[in-house]
Amino acid sequence: MPSAEQLVTALGWCIVICPIVLLCVLGLSSLLSRRLPEEVINALLKTTMIVGLTSSILMLALMLPMSNPHVTIEGGKWVHIPEYEFHFKLIYDRLSIPFIILSFVLCGTIFAFASRYMHREPGYNRFFVLNAVFLLGMTVTSLAGTVETLFAGWELVGLSSALLVAFFHERPAPVRNGLRVWCVYRVSDAALLIAALTLHHFGHTDFEKVLGSESWPYGSTEVSDHEALVVGLLMLLAAAGKSALIPFSGWLPRAMEGPTPSSAVFYGALSVHLGAFLLLRISPILEKSPLLCALIVTLGLSTAVYATIAGRVQTDIKSAICFASLTQVALIVAEIGFGLRYIPLFHILGNGCLRTLQFVRAPTLLQDRRLLENAIGDRLPKSSSFWRSLLPHTLQIWLYRFAIERGYLDAMIDDYIVAPFVAVFRFCDRMERRWTDYLSGGKSRESDEADGTPGSLEEFL
Repeated sequence: MPSAEQLVTALGWCIVICPIVLLCVLGLSSLLSRRLPEEVINALLKTTMIVGLTSSILMLALMLPMSNPHVTIEGGKWVHIPEYEFHFKLIYDRLSIPFIILSFVLCGTIFAFASRYMHREPGYNRFFVLNAVFLLGMTVTSLAGTVETLFAGWELVGLSSALLVAFFHERPAPVRNGLRVWCVYRVSDAALLIAALTLHHFGHTDFEKVLGSESWPYGSTEVSDHEALVVGLLMLLAAAGKSALIPFSGWLPRAMEGPTPSSAVFYGALSVHLGAFLLLRISPILEKSPLLCALIVTLGLSTAVYATIAGRVQTDIKSAICFASLTQVALIVAEIGFGLRYIPLFHILGNGCLRTLQFVRAPTLLQDRRLLENAIGDRLPKSSSFWRSLLPHTLQIWLYRFAIERGYLDAMIDDYIVAPFVAVFRFCDRMERRWTDYLSGGKSRESDEADGTPGSLEEFL
């Protein structure tokens, strides 16, 4: 008869192994160019989701009687060099268990919906391979016990997200928008990676040493106020990119180019909440810096106002839902900045379930609306806004233009960040060609094909 500790360990590993098995089976069949029948894929998805969800619920049931529900599972040291070691560690506590249960419930729901929605789609197997990558990334991120483990899961979520946005790659718009999402994720990932290196520089290697061994949210950190501010700002930048907070909000409506099932589970339910999850995980660090908390509140509230304004003028239902989800995510971030812990967690669970239902219901909702309008022989009446009567007409026009352009965020990023960045590296490329041409005594083919050779950086800018 296994002991309670052995049972908890077995269940903990089972939760992680389920998405790994799913990814290996679907991924190998794609690599070997042997597409599995849809019935086999559906049976594999159903089995994986049931086993993973059952293990998560049993883990929760075993941890509820504990006075300090905090279970750590070591996966061994993968890298061990002087002054650095990387070990795979999983943490099961009040934060990770609800989030992993939410992941299995919503992914299982979307998989069941997508098995019919994507029926006979040429990329059917590819779609579920990418969703398996996403589920594995969500599992690793939710249960991560070290910042390196969290970064690995973070990367898997970002990779699958960008590839699913560009799922219909025969059209240019999905590919272009997928690249845009990937570029924003690069900024977010770079911030998280620098935060991890900063923690190592300060001598902290895993979350238990940084946040304390007590169960979330009662942990305390030994990080100094200065260190907390530096790490917290980097983590906030990473969270802003992943959760589409200002100024990165422009990529979220672009991500609607992907299939509706992936939009539901990514940008309505799970992926868009990862930034808030990260802030909840490092909440003891946030409490050390009032300035950082004030910045989080300001960023959350300003994003909520922006998303509310932009969402009111959207002409397609998916963009309207994604901005509604962004409004709630921004409010969750503001709640975290105010020092709340359980309220943001329950807010994440509720908002994720609601947005999944709305995305899944969206295709038939439009059809129902058309049928209702045909039945009454007229358009459905629009409800008047209370604020419309208070705002002057000129301000209403300005707000409409601001909303229809989505706050000009993409234009400002393109003009003031992307264009100078590209110009600098084009200038460096031209200067390198000049130097290599000088050393070789002739012009290279790349130099001949270039349209002119500017002599200064100012000409590019």
